[in-house]
Amino acid sequence: MTDTSDRQLPVALAAALAVPFDYDDGKGIDFEPFPDFRSAEDTTDWFRAWTGNTELNGDDFRVFGQDGTGGYAAFWLVRPGRPLTEQPVVFLGSEGETGVLARDLDDFLWLLAGGFGPWEAATSYEHGWVPRPNPKLTAVAERFAPDRQQPPTAVIEQAAREFPDFDDTIMDLCR
Repeated sequence: MTDTSDRQLPVALAAALAVPFDYDDGKGIDFEPFPDFRSAEDTTDWFRAWTGNTELNGDDFRVFGQDGTGGYAAFWLVRPGRPLTEQPVVFLGSEGETGVLARDLDDFLWLLAGGFGPWEAATSYEHGWVPRPNPKLTAVAERFAPDRQQPPTAVIEQAAREFPDFDDTIMDLCR
């Protein structure tokens, strides 16, 4: 039997993911949250397929949503001994895109509040897309992370600065 005790969404994340994300024909957020973290087995299957490396498992990730093409948003368990909510949030896209989106859950809440989804944050170089802040997600961020308010661009920049080698780390695992 697989231990699923660490597969329950944190309350703050569950509250944010309960807010509907509107794709709005590409003008909104391309994000489909899951009601729970993907199982350990599903995460391992996905990570092996994504990297082409059958020797890996998905233990370092807690996947909680996807974009329309199947790219996954997840916590990356890279900070030993720290709680899940203090782990960075990352994106691994269906076309090989990678990105550290936020340093932790609190920052991720403000990223969402500012109108960015995981794909939009990882591919913020896409021209023509304009973020639309969401009042309901802002209320969630204010409730769970009131002292961490900042613009989405700052969230993304801080995460990239703290984890500059994420893409190289992931690509080194690929076969």
